[in-house]
Amino acid sequence: MKVLTSFIALNTGEGERISFTYSEVGEDGTIISQNNKKNFLVLNKDLKNHISEIKKYIEDTHLTE
Repeated sequence: MKVLTSFIALNTGEGERISFTYSEVGEDGTIISQNNKKNFLVLNKDLKNHISEIKKYIEDTHLTE
């Protein structure tokens, strides 16, 4: 199975992009591969809204004085 290990939302020239890493783990718990990387452009409107809400939460909660 594939296990998500990290992700980040980036603003790029092409638009919003999600980059992520994952590990592949066997059914017995052994690590088959790790630090695999992929990315994609965010085209889905709902996903764009979720990213905006996360950014707003960070600004409102962690960037206010």
